[in-house]
Amino acid sequence: MKTHTTIQSLQSTIDSWRSQGQRIAFVPTMGGLHDGHLSLVDFAKQKADKIVVSVFVNPTQFGKNEDFDQYPNKLEQDIALLEQHQIDGLYSPSVEQIYPQGLDSDIKVSEVGDILCGASRPGHFDGVVQVVHRLFEIVKPSIAIFGQKDYQQLLLITQMATQYFPEIELLSQPTIREQDGLAMSTRNQYLSIDERKIVPRLYQVLLQAKQDYLDNALVEVLTNRAKNTLSEDFKVDYFEALDANTLKQITDNTSKIAILCSVYLGSTRLIDNIIFNKG
Repeated sequence: MKTHTTIQSLQSTIDSWRSQGQRIAFVPTMGGLHDGHLSLVDFAKQKADKIVVSVFVNPTQFGKNEDFDQYPNKLEQDIALLEQHQIDGLYSPSVEQIYPQGLDSDIKVSEVGDILCGASRPGHFDGVVQVVHRLFEIVKPSIAIFGQKDYQQLLLITQMATQYFPEIELLSQPTIREQDGLAMSTRNQYLSIDERKIVPRLYQVLLQAKQDYLDNALVEVLTNRAKNTLSEDFKVDYFEALDANTLKQITDNTSKIAILCSVYLGSTRLIDNIIFNKG
């Protein structure tokens, strides 16, 4: 595995691979790697000849009073994990490499970016789509792979890629969970020992809401029930059941359901979801 810190170095290597007819899969990350990220790497190895992973903590997707300065920087540990998983290239650029013209961008997300996490974190998804657009410009992969834990993000990146990079195949993989159901996340390390004991209740409530839906409970009833239950331990940001393809209200034509939530436990913001086909 070679670590690249410049565009020129990375593109020279990728051009060499491409000239040999090899397919390149790309897994963008912000580092702090865990088994969720590594499952994407392993999936990528099934789909392409060469695997590139980026580690870049993107400043444009953090708002004021968010945890940009505290976000875990564990590059040496990340490198060791990626070497174990035998990837071909790591791209670990500076901010100047990614944003040579400054942090402003003309890339804007659709109205899907204004709801749920977008309502709580204005501008967040503009920053996410901005950095993925830039990374796609640099890497020019055949395939890019994302997890479903950030489901709203996945839909917005898919929209952007369809518009600007139709030649890139986007693939997604289900959320990887701890044994007690907690969705793996770099931010889980912020949880205290006591909070870590409480947090599995979030997934339990999601599972119950799914069952309520399949038992024909009204969406308003099941979401209110979930919010009331979660409020015993968490500060609820949102809890919604929506059409998984559009993140709009469920209709008779809806084929897939997304139940999505964001909560705070102490100062830690957690997101999770459960995606399933309509019964």
